[in-house]
Amino acid sequence: MILLLAQGLGSGRMPVAPGTWGSLVGIGWTWALLSTGSLGWYVAGSVVLLAMAVPICGAAEKILGKADPGSVVLDEIAAMPWCFLPVVVMEVLLRGALTPVAHFGSWPVGLGLAAGFGLFRLLDIWKPGPIGVAQRLPGGLGVVADDFFAALATALVLPWLGVAAQKLVGA
Repeated sequence: MILLLAQGLGSGRMPVAPGTWGSLVGIGWTWALLSTGSLGWYVAGSVVLLAMAVPICGAAEKILGKADPGSVVLDEIAAMPWCFLPVVVMEVLLRGALTPVAHFGSWPVGLGLAAGFGLFRLLDIWKPGPIGVAQRLPGGLGVVADDFFAALATALVLPWLGVAAQKLVGA
């Protein structure tokens, strides 16, 4: 059960780019949290999965006998909703509600989704500054922390990318 969860229900066992496949599952998790229609549930689901990911990823490391194995992608899944948290909060503040799930993949929301996904993957692979340092933490904490910091960096940049995109398209 630990490996099934840690490997993202099998997405981490893909032969090519398991972290990317896990991140796609993370988009699905983000979608599920948005479908609740509640900012409280979005935040609670994000916090709970992130907290659960630390011991699960740590246990998977021990089972697999390897530090931060590539097949362990629960860290990417748990981090993905954090990439969009500022955008979600801004939607609630501006519109009074979460972005409807039906609009999650449409223009211009879909462009933001793609930008957030791409930026997160870039930062998770490249691991600049504190993201790389966080990965050196022991056990499951290190497995999860680098992805969490990559998500936070994405969350800081993504709203500005949205503003720039709106200016480009004249919205």
